[in-house]
Amino acid sequence: MFTDAAEWNRRQFLYRLGYGLGGLAFTAMLAQEQHAAAGVLKAKPQMVPAKAKACIFLLMEGGPSHIDTFDPKPKLADLHMQEFVRDSKFASAMSAGKRYFVQSPFKFRKAGRAGIDICEPFQHLATCADDLCIYRGAQAESVNHPSALYHLNTGNQFGGDPAIGSWVSYGLGTVNENLPSFIVLPEINYPQGGAANWSNGFLPAHFQGTPLRATGSPLLDLQPPKGITPEMQRSNLDLLAELNRLHGERYPGHEDLPARMEAYELAFRMQREVPELIEIKGESAATKTMYGIGETDTDAFGTRCLLARRLLERGVRFVQVYSGGWDSHDYIERAHTARIRSVDKPIAGLLKDLKQRGLLESTLVIWGGEFGRSPDNGVRGGSKAFGRDHNAKGMSMWLAGGGVKAGTVVGATDELGEKAVDVRHPLKDVHCTILRLLGLDDNKLTHFHAGRFKQLSQVGGQVIPELLG
Repeated sequence: MFTDAAEWNRRQFLYRLGYGLGGLAFTAMLAQEQHAAAGVLKAKPQMVPAKAKACIFLLMEGGPSHIDTFDPKPKLADLHMQEFVRDSKFASAMSAGKRYFVQSPFKFRKAGRAGIDICEPFQHLATCADDLCIYRGAQAESVNHPSALYHLNTGNQFGGDPAIGSWVSYGLGTVNENLPSFIVLPEINYPQGGAANWSNGFLPAHFQGTPLRATGSPLLDLQPPKGITPEMQRSNLDLLAELNRLHGERYPGHEDLPARMEAYELAFRMQREVPELIEIKGESAATKTMYGIGETDTDAFGTRCLLARRLLERGVRFVQVYSGGWDSHDYIERAHTARIRSVDKPIAGLLKDLKQRGLLESTLVIWGGEFGRSPDNGVRGGSKAFGRDHNAKGMSMWLAGGGVKAGTVVGATDELGEKAVDVRHPLKDVHCTILRLLGLDDNKLTHFHAGRFKQLSQVGGQVIPELLG
């Protein structure tokens, strides 16, 4: 018996039409669709040749200052503490009115064979300069933390769209059926905007990022309840699968049901895989020292970086590692020194570890925040108290491994560091470049949703050729 046509969805329509004259053809189409859904997580070939097979994204939440890390501005020393008024018609409420130019509290060194400028607090990372491609031409679109983080992570300032890790998993699939393809390593406090920063959005639920908790068990219910054996769990899952199969036959339009069952199965497999994965006691003392594990300032972030490498070795496609606290509106010398100290040794250790294991060439490593910072500040407070405000038009990020142009600096900001002026590109072009380095084409990596084919760049972008090796 037919139901009201307004209640039909596409699959219900096809099933009912299958009862009629086109039954054979439409049944074949449905079989193909179901087969495709069953293999949604299978490894897929790259769309274009590329060296990188996986990615580690080191996200510095809060907006690290490019002027005080990788983009020195000597001109600010001449203007230090000079007062000026920024026209409120051309500035955000945060940066309008009376302002003061402020120089960097840090000195810079020339590092590597190419003499790349890196601030002195990055002592360990400076030894990896020849592996880095510093990009100074990126521009964001928002100066508000949640919307800027959403934009960096999903290409959409309002959230709700798939994260870049979800797109990578969607495009490349997984090579380890016992682990999620996209894993997030946050701090105890989630970044602003929360879990929407690693959402699957309108992509199938299989592609949502899986966060591992920073303290305690990385996943809740990682161990089954006392008295429940793996055999009992397997029997329960088989019964649930049969009940869901019967439900699916009756209501074939419920597309979330297969994804939910696959999530249950994945969770069951993860109970066997994850305990060994997170157990780092087997790592050598030299490796732990290289990551700063056991040291007060670097233990937490170093452990997450080491875990990122272990995840990569086990076939995870995209790992995102968070470091918070970069929002330095005042006392930037004290705040940025502490933040840099917490990540410097772990990041250098990660790059060196990947390189000596032969993994850096096939791994794209990205470092950056949601925006840069301004060359001026609205609170004078003396040379030790100054900080910087949010700045979407000037920012630095760097890439390493995975086919990038190593040992180079690409792009530039103006003499004050206020805005990008050379090799200037919006973040959507950075997204296209990241996908390209991983063998994916933004114009082909699409998903039909809400009446049109959607993509990470939202409305299309271009690859930044200067970043490619």
